[in-house]
Amino acid sequence: MRGFWRAIAILLVGAVLGTGFGVALGFFFYPFVFPPPPAMEQLTEADRAAAVEAAPVTRPDAPPAVAMTPPPATIPGPAPASPAPAAPRAVAAPVATGTFIHADPSDPVHWGRGRVSVYERVVFLETDFEVGPGPAFRVLLVPKAGIRRSADVKDEMYVDLGSLRAFKGSQRYAIPAGVDLSKFPSVVIWCERFSVLISPADLKAAPAR
Repeated sequence: MRGFWRAIAILLVGAVLGTGFGVALGFFFYPFVFPPPPAMEQLTEADRAAAVEAAPVTRPDAPPAVAMTPPPATIPGPAPASPAPAAPRAVAAPVATGTFIHADPSDPVHWGRGRVSVYERVVFLETDFEVGPGPAFRVLLVPKAGIRRSADVKDEMYVDLGSLRAFKGSQRYAIPAGVDLSKFPSVVIWCERFSVLISPADLKAAPAR
């Protein structure tokens, strides 16, 4: 009788372990079997433009303004001038640009390609961006240049911009306020679940216009 219950216990444990293993495999292979559609996001006007605001100029020696009471009757005069047009918005060039690479050619699974542009407010993956599919990918700004191995990322205080929304196509990721972009020479696609480097991009400062 004891052997019977032992056999039942072994079968139950095996079923639980088998189910857990199957679920884990399902999460791993799901992005390969059912990848999200290619992204087609675009930069917004705020991403690409820098407001040119004209502040009022005040002479330091100018006398204070005095309120005048209008007379009871006024003489018709010329129509008031139209308000001055709003100051133009200057198109902002990227702060830096780069290209994703296949860091380890001997690894057929973890790879990437395509361009990335970094603006003051966003990281923009261009239309030719693509990575090999996988689970739980993140977009990171990393304060280290020349990243080629997973170990190059693990010990760094990177900025996590969020989950990668598609394995292919243009995508924009907001940069948190206060981030000094000059201290982040790399954009990295990172597998959070397995702590594995997918593809790095070395950033180069864009030429000034």
